[in-house]
Formats: sequence, C-alpha cells, structure tokens
Amino acid sequence: MNNKNKTSKSIDQLAKDNSSSLNINAGKEKPTGISGDNLKYIINKKRKKYTLSEYTDGILKGDRVVLGRALTLIESKIKEDNILSNKIIDKSLPYSGKSIRIGITGIPGVGKSTFIEAFGLYLLDKSKKVAVMAVDPSSNLSRGSLMGDKTRMEKLSSNPDVFIRPSATSGFLGGVNRATREAIILCEAAGYDIIIIETVGVGQSEVLVHSMVDFFLLLQIAGAGDELQGIKKGIVEMADAIAVSKSDGDNILKAKLCKQELENATHYSLNYDPDWQIPITTISSQDNIGIDKVWETIQKHNDIMSKNGKFEEKRKLQLNQWLQTTISQTLENSFYNDIKVMEEFKKIKKDVIRKTISPIVAAEKLIKIFIKE
Repeated sequence: MNNKNKTSKSIDQLAKDNSSSLNINAGKEKPTGISGDNLKYIINKKRKKYTLSEYTDGILKGDRVVLGRALTLIESKIKEDNILSNKIIDKSLPYSGKSIRIGITGIPGVGKSTFIEAFGLYLLDKSKKVAVMAVDPSSNLSRGSLMGDKTRMEKLSSNPDVFIRPSATSGFLGGVNRATREAIILCEAAGYDIIIIETVGVGQSEVLVHSMVDFFLLLQIAGAGDELQGIKKGIVEMADAIAVSKSDGDNILKAKLCKQELENATHYSLNYDPDWQIPITTISSQDNIGIDKVWETIQKHNDIMSKNGKFEEKRKLQLNQWLQTTISQTLENSFYNDIKVMEEFKKIKKDVIRKTISPIVAAEKLIKIFIKE
C-alpha cells in the first residue's frame, strides 16, 4: 500500500516538473484568423453572388477568390452568367494588355510543370506576379493532368502572388479559345505581370495558344526518338525559342547533342521573322540551370518586337482572331440552344443515319429554321 502511494506521489511530482514528458501544458488559443466572424466572412465570400461592381473592384484589387469566381462565370453555359461575364470583361479590358504572355509546349514527360514552377519562382524573385493557365483539350475526360499540375507545383501555387488555373475546354478547342483569351484579360486587370499558358502535348492546342501569346517556348527532351520529327516540322516554325530540358546528371551529354541537332535543323529552316533567330539552350529545372537565360531571351525578344512594331501588330491580330472565333462560337451556341432547331435536329438525324437525306441537305434545312428564328 505504501509502495502504491509512493508511486502515485512520484507521478504527481513528475507532472508538476516542467522538464517531464508528463507535464500538462495549457492549451493554445484558437487562431483568430479562421474562427468566428472571420470564418463566416470566408464562407460568405465563397458562396455569395457578386454584383458587377464587386467583381470588377475585386479583380482590380487582385482578389484571387473573386478572380476565380469570374473565370467560373466565363466557363459557364448559363445565359445569365454569360451576360454578366461579358460585362466583367468589358470593364476589365481597359486595365489589360500590360503583361508578357508566354506559351509553353512540349510532349508529355518533357518537364513542363517542373519548368513552370522553377521559372515562376525565378520570376517571383524578380518581383513579378505570375498567372499560370493550362490548356488541355482532353481534360473533360481525364481531368487528372490539369489538377495534377497544380499539386506538382506546390511551392509556386502556395505563393500569394501566383494564380494557377486550368482552362475548361467543354470538350472542344473553341471552349479553350474563349475561356483562355478572356482569362488573360482578367488576370492582366488583376495585376499579373507574366501570363503563362501551358499546353499538354502536341496538336491543335499549340496552334491555338500560339495565337494568344507574345512568346512561344518549345521544350524538348533528348533521346525521345523519331516521334519528335512531326513536332520539329510543325511547331519549331512557331517557336520563338527552344529549350532542351532535363540537362542534368547523366543526361547532360545527351542534352548537348540534342541541342546541336536542333541547331543544325533550324539553321536550314526559314525563320518566320527575319528580325529573330530562334535560340536553342539547355536547361535543368531541377538544378535551376538555364532558367535565367530563358527569361533573358524572352526580354530580348520582347524588346526587339516592341521596337520594330511587331509586338503591337501581333496583339492587334490576336484581337481580330478573338473577334472572329467569338462570332463563330456565339452563332454555334445560339444554334444548338434553339428549341425548334433541336426538335428538328432529333428527327433529321435519324434520316441522315438511314441515308435518306445527306448531311449537307440536313444542315441546310436546320440553318434555314435557325435563320427564320
């Protein structure tokens, strides 16, 4: 009995001893930043419907929550959302156009996300605000690559001066075209100095992104084989610079050989602009090698194109392309949202399948119904 009391007493003494692991500390107060009225404010901010002035004021102040909500409106197919998003774009347009728009492409596995994070962090050190958008025509099926990019770029995405967002495609490139172009305008109005648009692979999306940006960077990788020949023919002509990525470790020699091959290939190809020779460099995003050279190249290109007037000329051309594609998409959306057209479409589609009417004649009939509306 005495032993039991002795043991109990020693435990009590230990509990009072500050150096003991049995010491019971007072609990910490709840952080005021995420409780009470502040928590209600955050919840309401996410759920409430904003007015036009709240959207525009929030965007101009660089509020990322409001910016994200505005981009969701743009991607919406609801008529009321489209009306509001169009007004937001009009209000934001005078504050846009001051960024450098950079397109980045390359085959899957070339290291685009790793490069964007390294490049973005480098730009942050230069006191730049960075917005990143990903264009993926297949995202409506997989969705993995876009959101995966954001999780892979953990350091970049956690910075308050960075905004990362995938561009919804709605299953077709026209959706990317509208969402991405308008997202650029809003991000510029929100004060982002650098807009980076990433594509997932090689195809139509590259042509589309090239029509939106000031500088187009192609990432290559050594030892990818002959399947890259198609890229060399189609995309090298659009590229303003080529970077051979993953030039580190045992891959350094291969990267240098790849650079030499690309230099030989581009030496005999016609440049799309006589004022600019396509530079080819090797980079290591992992070891932060060559990232500064990429930025120097972009700045040099920007200076040359601004001085010869081609920067402004290209921006005007992009606005014209935006106008034309928006007209096409608006007409298409109106056509497929017409009740009478859709009623006839269901009937005539069966006739087309039975081959009792050609798709050409069927389309003409549907268009006539649409025009009379």
